[in-house]
Amino acid sequence: MAKYFKYFNRIEYNSNDNYYDVVTNIMNRFTLEEKFKNNVAVYYKYSIRDNETPELLARKFYGDTERHWIILSMNNIVDPFYDWPLSTKSFNKYLENKYSGSSYADTANTNISGLTWSKSNIHSYFKTIETTFNSYQSSKTLEIDSGTYTNLITGETQVDPELANGNVITKNIIKSNKTYYDYEYDENENKRPIKILKKEFIKPLMEEFMVLTNNKLL
Repeated sequence: MAKYFKYFNRIEYNSNDNYYDVVTNIMNRFTLEEKFKNNVAVYYKYSIRDNETPELLARKFYGDTERHWIILSMNNIVDPFYDWPLSTKSFNKYLENKYSGSSYADTANTNISGLTWSKSNIHSYFKTIETTFNSYQSSKTLEIDSGTYTNLITGETQVDPELANGNVITKNIIKSNKTYYDYEYDENENKRPIKILKKEFIKPLMEEFMVLTNNKLL
């Protein structure tokens, strides 16, 4: 991102003991309008693969790693570390560090790894209601507490009173849970779908960027 910031203005900064230094104003930002980013005609969908970085995608789609800021801006990504999906290796390391000697449970066994702890402890509980009426079927999942989950009868079927036309509404109750590992995995996977700005819009975007930063297009 070095080339990106070189286009911004420089300001005096009091670093220490009234010593002033001239630095790049990194608080400046160039952002795309929401209505532009949500225009389906200017982008196509892409799913980030393992080990792909913004720089790699910028080189793949735009031929220049320095244009990765376009991908970040297009997807409202402020922090490339926390807002970008982790690779499998980084993801496991993240769980290892986060849940080792875990404070998430008083009974956490410090002799087991954080990764193992995350796979064997429940993060959340769910109740799914499957409704059938004639040929119509619907499903709704609700998050519930552990007590409700424990007392919920698996596969319980509730049949509502017959309607005037003789039909019945059947509701099948299913319970499920999600471990800390599953929760973190889903959160990480939800970061994979992104928008890639089509290549034909890159030149006009760069021209506008240069105008706003008082630079010439190189």
